[in-house]
Amino acid sequence: MDMDMEPIPKTKFDEREDAIWDSYSSWIMEHPSALDEFEQIMSAIQNKKIVVFLDYDGTLSDIVDDPDKAFMTETMRSAVREVAECYPTAIISGRRREKVQDFVKLDDIYYAGSHGMDIISPVCSNRFGGQGHQRRVVDEKGNEIVLFQPAADFLPKVERIFRLLTTRTRNIKGSRVEDNKFCVSVHFRCVHEKDTNALKEVVESVLEDYPDFRVTRGKKVLEVRPLIEWDKGHALEYLLDTLGFDSSDVVPIYLGDDRTDEDAFKV
Repeated sequence: MDMDMEPIPKTKFDEREDAIWDSYSSWIMEHPSALDEFEQIMSAIQNKKIVVFLDYDGTLSDIVDDPDKAFMTETMRSAVREVAECYPTAIISGRRREKVQDFVKLDDIYYAGSHGMDIISPVCSNRFGGQGHQRRVVDEKGNEIVLFQPAADFLPKVERIFRLLTTRTRNIKGSRVEDNKFCVSVHFRCVHEKDTNALKEVVESVLEDYPDFRVTRGKKVLEVRPLIEWDKGHALEYLLDTLGFDSSDVVPIYLGDDRTDEDAFKV
């Protein structure tokens, strides 16, 4: 064999394949998968208590065009039920808390809606109690629970923003404005690409009169929330505290798929 043979030149297909692989490798470096470190994780949680936290949309249900039809399958419901039988389990969603409870239909787990701004817990938190947003109530089954709602003072403004956005986006085909109680979600998954900038401009124009609100972007959705120091990460910490798991021998495991879940990952 002639060892001095010229290397075969790369084709455009080879170059494209290399570019795709380089791009994927860069993405993996920036977004590492916990599954790749599964053995290391299992070793680290030996002899520790596990508490499970779950997002809803895109994690327990598929992402769908109509947010009112983001139903979870019976197989997924059974899986969540099995997890909850083994470990304390909570769902932290950007959705309205009551909506998530209606989707999930499981009693033995804890729920936090509105990106953690509406939480049900069994007891009050000492750590977060000074904020004055906890109150004891009786649920529909007669059980005493604690509601923690750090954005309660913003509720009238949230309702006004919801009405304004609903009215002003009415002519943008495919747009949908969802009332999530303490926040408003503006969905543009079904909006034509040429109209997305117009939709964003509408949201920005409405919020010009509400400087105490902010906009964050998720998967084909704009989330309008009160400008307070509270997110899914704080909600996770609140639940750990009220459930009695705020200690070094506890490992919280959080599963989520969107940008707002990164606040919980940091905890």
